[in-house]
Amino acid sequence: MMVTLPPDYRPSEDEEFMNPIQVEYFRQKLLRWRGDLLKEADGTLASLSEGGIHEADITDRASVETDRALELRTRDRARKLIAKIDQALGRIESGTYGYCEETDEPIGLRRLEARPIATLSIEAQERHERMERVHRDD
Repeated sequence: MMVTLPPDYRPSEDEEFMNPIQVEYFRQKLLRWRGDLLKEADGTLASLSEGGIHEADITDRASVETDRALELRTRDRARKLIAKIDQALGRIESGTYGYCEETDEPIGLRRLEARPIATLSIEAQERHERMERVHRDD
C-alpha cells in the first residue's frame, strides 16, 4: 500500500499509534538516515583510497594516522547503525515497528523521533539498563 505523506507531517499523539501515515513517516526517516550514513561511508572510502601517508614530519604523520583511525572507528559505528536501521525497516515490513520487544506496548512517538531504531519502551530500556548495572557489578 502506497502512502503519501502530507508536507511537513509530524506524528502526533492525537492520531492512532502506528497508523499507515506514521509508519510511512518513520520508514522514510530511516531510509534517509541510512542513505546519509552510506554517503558518508563512500566519502571515507574515497579519502582512504587516495593513497598512503605522505607527510615527512613524524608528528604530522602521527596526526594523520590518528585521524584515519578515528574515521575508521566512526565508520564501524555507522556500519553497526546501518544494520540496526535495516532491522527497524524489517520491523516496519513485519508490522511490529514501534512496539516494545519485551512488552508489546507502544514505544512512544517522542522516543521514536529521538531514536527511530529503538526496540524497547523507555520503561523496558530502564529495566534493561538496571539489570546490566547489577550484573556488571558481580
